[in-house]
Amino acid sequence: MDRSVIGRILAPLALAATALTASPVHAQQFETVFDSTFGTEVREPRDYSPEYRDQFDLNIAQLAEGSDGRIGVHAVDLATGRTISVLGDQRFPMASTSKIAIAATYLEMVDRGERSLTSEYPLLWAVRSQRFSSAAAPVREGEYMSALDLIDLMITRSSNPATDALLAAIGGVDPVNDWARRAGLEDFTLTRDIATLVRDDGEFDPAVHIDERDSATPEAMVELLSGLYQGRWLSASSREVIIDAMERCRTGRRRIPALMPDNVTVAHKTGSLNNTSSDIGILTAPDGRSIAVAIYVTGQGSRPNREARIASIARAIYDGYAEEAQRSFANAEYGSGNGSAR
Repeated sequence: MDRSVIGRILAPLALAATALTASPVHAQQFETVFDSTFGTEVREPRDYSPEYRDQFDLNIAQLAEGSDGRIGVHAVDLATGRTISVLGDQRFPMASTSKIAIAATYLEMVDRGERSLTSEYPLLWAVRSQRFSSAAAPVREGEYMSALDLIDLMITRSSNPATDALLAAIGGVDPVNDWARRAGLEDFTLTRDIATLVRDDGEFDPAVHIDERDSATPEAMVELLSGLYQGRWLSASSREVIIDAMERCRTGRRRIPALMPDNVTVAHKTGSLNNTSSDIGILTAPDGRSIAVAIYVTGQGSRPNREARIASIARAIYDGYAEEAQRSFANAEYGSGNGSAR
């Protein structure tokens, strides 16, 4: 979108936001301007809409209430296909959750014999430069590492130099976008390497502005996770590289894993940028049921608050699906006569 158009859109929001703390009336005016620009559904979910068909849906909608910023949630039970979604079709900054797609693109090249996990590439360290001073932030080469080690670093520790090394080996963002399109991920767009993304972070506030650059919908990211987990796009060995690294992820301990029962396996990848925190992953219950989930949180006052929202939403999603599975099992038992009264 042209910057002059963006300015005309954001100007009334900026004026209303300036007066936000003055009085409840001004706060109401801000919401009115916001809604007329982006629509009510962007500011917060319609908690009591008929689209929330039962208590499970309603619980998640209430936990994802986004009046202090936009919150996007999408999840699917991979056994039943049952989905749950709150603003799941809206764009959010991917931040480092995009690293899963970058790794998948390289691993597809490995499966085709075009690349190797033992090939070595240099870490690409960001060089200090002024924001927006160039189309791409300058980087310098560092230690050479194998592709397998780069993938491990970029997923388990969210290493930016490792990610940019692998992205350069792929040929930049275009092959990643091409892979996403072929995988059916329409609402996925990668436009910058990580060094540039981080250097120029903060241009817009994601709590009140939808920037389609380097963004995806929660629905698209759940489709990404589901396809990888189910082996739709990669060989078994390449799939294992990603899932194993996600299970050993060391970032985001206060996010999806924070409130999970100890017997649940969490394979996940975090993302963090200005005023936004996210986590996407696969939750596997002791009985083998798996859930793909993507949670993107903007605003909420602070990073700890955003992380707490992610943790509470993730646990509610797990519990909700577990309760549905128990009810289905009980109904099946009753229907077979095993649970019939005598």
